[in-house]
Amino acid sequence: MIYLRLFLSFMKIGFCSFGGMTMIPVINDEVLRFGWMTPEEVMDIVAVAEMTPGSLGINCATFVGLRTAGFPGALCASLGVMMPSLTLSMAAAHFIFRLKGNKYLESALRGVRPASMGMLAAAAVTLGLTTYFPKNTISWNMILIAGFSGFLLIKKKLSIPKTILIAAALGIIFG
Repeated sequence: MIYLRLFLSFMKIGFCSFGGMTMIPVINDEVLRFGWMTPEEVMDIVAVAEMTPGSLGINCATFVGLRTAGFPGALCASLGVMMPSLTLSMAAAHFIFRLKGNKYLESALRGVRPASMGMLAAAAVTLGLTTYFPKNTISWNMILIAGFSGFLLIKKKLSIPKTILIAAALGIIFG
């Protein structure tokens, strides 16, 4: 029964929030409502989920499920939080493939591309400003690490994982 409850609770979280920080209040309410954790433990889980690579929702679901019901609980909670996006993505893919060549769909997708690029650019600028220009100063060490990382990726064709490891090491040394 706990597995079904974890699945349904995190499916509700997936449906009722839009990812990232918007999930925290819903996660908090669900976890506290069933008494799976204390408020302090929920905040610890959220903090660890933020530091762990991957989406906040999946990380929280995995940690809560693992803490509550072991590995099967982690699996149920993770599948639950992914269910809404997986369902919508599969439905969208079905209709996109089915309507391939449709002039209206092609026009809509041509309109979505620039908007997507704009959102990516906005995120890059926002993150860049906080990383390279914190508190109205210039963080030369971060700019040099980014430049060196770009050089490794583009000119030396180094793999992304190796570049990330080198950048992390440089961040520890010069950060």
